[in-house]
Amino acid sequence: MPDPTTTLTPAACGDSPHRLPRWLHWLALLLLCAAYLQGGLVKLTDFGGAVAEMQHFGLSPAVPMALATIVLELGACAMILLGWRRWLGALALAAFTLAATFVANRFWQAPPEARFMMANAFFEHLGLVGGFLLVAWHDLRERARRTQAAQTKR
Repeated sequence: MPDPTTTLTPAACGDSPHRLPRWLHWLALLLLCAAYLQGGLVKLTDFGGAVAEMQHFGLSPAVPMALATIVLELGACAMILLGWRRWLGALALAAFTLAATFVANRFWQAPPEARFMMANAFFEHLGLVGGFLLVAWHDLRERARRTQAAQTKR
C-alpha cells in the first residue's frame, strides 16, 4: 500500500498504478493557476483597464500597482508551472490572494443584495489560498526529502 502522504508529491508521480501521473499533477497546478494566468494576460493586453481596476479598489499609485500585479500573477504562475522555486511562487500567490480577497470581497460591508455573492467569492478565494499553501508545503517537503537523500548518499 502506498504512503498516502507522498501520493501527490512531484517526485512520487510516476507510472505506478498507485500514484498520480506527472501530467495530472501538472494539470492540477495549471488549473489552480488558471485565474491568475487569465487575469495577468487580460491586464497585460488591457493595461488601461488594469489601472482602472486599481483605482476602483482605491489602490495607488495605480500604474505601479497594476504593473506589480501583472508581474506577480504571471511570474508566480510560471514559477509554479515550471517547478522553479515552486514554493515561493505558491506563497506569493497565497499572500496576494489573501490581500486581494480582503480588498475586493468585503461582504460584511456590502449591501444586503450583494452580500451573498461577495461572501461566496470571499470564501472561494480563501480556498485558493489554502490550495497554494498546500503546493508550497508539498514542494518544500519534497525539497527537504531530496536534500536528505543526497546527504545520506555521501
